[in-house]
Amino acid sequence: MSFPHGSDLETTTRLSRHQGEADARTLDGWRARGGYEALRRSLDMSPAEITDVVKDSGLRGRGGAGFPTGLKWSFMPKDDGKPHYLCCNADESEPGAFKDREVIRWTPHLLIEGCLIASRAIGAEHAYIYVRGEFFEETQVLNAAVVEAYDNGLAGDGILGSSWSCDVTIHAGAGAFIAGEETGLMNSLMGNRAEPWAKPPFPAQAGAFGMPTTVNNVETLAAVPMILENGADWYRQWGSEQSPGTKLWSCSGHLARPGNYEFALGLPLSDIIFEACGGTPSGKPVKAVIPGGSSTAFLNGDELDCATTYEGLAEAGSALGTASPIVMDEDTDIVAAMRRIAQFYAHESCGQCVQCREGTSWGVRILQRIEAGEGRPSDIDTLYELCEQMTGRTICVLADSVVFPLQSSLDKFRADYEALMKPSLVAAG
Repeated sequence: MSFPHGSDLETTTRLSRHQGEADARTLDGWRARGGYEALRRSLDMSPAEITDVVKDSGLRGRGGAGFPTGLKWSFMPKDDGKPHYLCCNADESEPGAFKDREVIRWTPHLLIEGCLIASRAIGAEHAYIYVRGEFFEETQVLNAAVVEAYDNGLAGDGILGSSWSCDVTIHAGAGAFIAGEETGLMNSLMGNRAEPWAKPPFPAQAGAFGMPTTVNNVETLAAVPMILENGADWYRQWGSEQSPGTKLWSCSGHLARPGNYEFALGLPLSDIIFEACGGTPSGKPVKAVIPGGSSTAFLNGDELDCATTYEGLAEAGSALGTASPIVMDEDTDIVAAMRRIAQFYAHESCGQCVQCREGTSWGVRILQRIEAGEGRPSDIDTLYELCEQMTGRTICVLADSVVFPLQSSLDKFRADYEALMKPSLVAAG
């Protein structure tokens, strides 16, 4: 069951409460659930008023970085006479993350409504939804919903009889992970290779087609209608001061009940793993967890009582990321797991930056050598050196996305690496 489901731990299903309901995909079904009332309300508000509500709610970007959404919107220029664009990042491609596709699959009109409200807030006349190329069913569902929106005056010219107009276009990607980086996404949208560009210029200055652009994640935009409908204080009743609201979680790995869940931010990670997801199927202890998707640092099995907030997981030495914990039991080969993660990022590197292109490639080679039992003690030092050379030295953060799990795996599970090395080589080291 991939959409949020029940568990022994109380869930807070706000964003996901209609997932699994087939008629929620249709316009009639969505309107019966109160759909597009928040959009109607936004038409009586100024862009600044909409932005202020979202600012006050404390909503943070759900794509991984956690940047305050309302603040991001406020960076868009005012009265500059240029076209403005919204780009919805639906290129969910990070290993471990599979929550956004369920938002699209079950509640496409929720996403469209969020895109339209955000477009009004930033003065955009066109919203682009960039969908991962492999999301065939989701793209079909979303296309049908966009057609319904146009046919019923909810998109295009004179939305809901107002003087405001905004187009919505779906753009399918071609499967490149790097297109999930906001500037790589915009390059792909414009028909170029999905290569990130150096900032500045920032998207709010010169983004898609050289015009001011805001890029938001699917889950972020899907949260906007309920915030506008219910108010900032309502949203802040969940979570913490710095991390308010609820969050979708994609839970995978060695779990009895893997799948998508929705919880208020702030629960202990251990509660999500053991109470909601039932712990490991075998009942064996948890050896390691990557809490925020494959680009975040490993935690060991003794570090799982941390709060699932942006600040809580940072204090634990990792990150909330996309809230996609990958759980590994005591039988997991950490070196093999890390090698698979490194192979993914090496394959998905666009190749622009030497540190990323060569660093990820060499990291894979060294990990393969260690895994094959041909490693030598100096390999660990070399991996640490690679981590240092790759961190913060590239156009985007793909290289850093390898460093966080790699360096933490070396820090916490060094014995696993050394156990695979030839005894004679370890002794010689």
